[in-house]
Amino acid sequence: MTEGPGKSLARRKKGWRKDEIIAAAAECFMRHGYQSTTVDDVAARLGCTKGRIYHYYASKTDLFFDVHREGMDRLFTALAPAMAVPGDGLTVLEAMCLAHAQAMLEHHTFENVVAQGVHMHRFDGATPEHKVAVQDLIDSRDTFEWHFKQAIRRAIDDGSLRDVDVAVTAKVILGALQWTLYWYRPAKGDTARTRAGLAQKLVDPLIEGLRPRD
Repeated sequence: MTEGPGKSLARRKKGWRKDEIIAAAAECFMRHGYQSTTVDDVAARLGCTKGRIYHYYASKTDLFFDVHREGMDRLFTALAPAMAVPGDGLTVLEAMCLAHAQAMLEHHTFENVVAQGVHMHRFDGATPEHKVAVQDLIDSRDTFEWHFKQAIRRAIDDGSLRDVDVAVTAKVILGALQWTLYWYRPAKGDTARTRAGLAQKLVDPLIEGLRPRD
């Protein structure tokens, strides 16, 4: 016997997976910000009760942290193959920038939440457990930036990049690419190809500005 659509939906609502909750929460945090988003908002987006959310998360803050972790995981996943490309230091740095730019565009919703997480001081009054989570997230961001610093140092050492301040250059690159969060809005016709083209346009001036001067 074929199950009716009403029964199918009812069964589906009982089985929301954790990754679906995280994805719905990312949309809510992106649209409304951490402070204005409620667990009720996330539940409404999923079409479930907030008890389903609390089955996995004790608080909105815990949910926010998990969305932030997922956003960082996606950035690290995108970066790993780029760090292994053959070529001189600047070639590797360009590949890393392209991978990061494409990840920012592709995972726009999650990376908006990561950007919100920069302002971790909002959790200063949190529980000891939350403070540990905040520090873990900060460490993760620092590690991500460290990979870019290492790539810049390598490019300077092999002569493919002119002598620049490593720390400042890493922040300029990451800051420039992160700024897409404030002006890029996914369009209906966006594809992996169009995002790759946009990423190249973002990265080109950054890389050209770092080449050795004659």
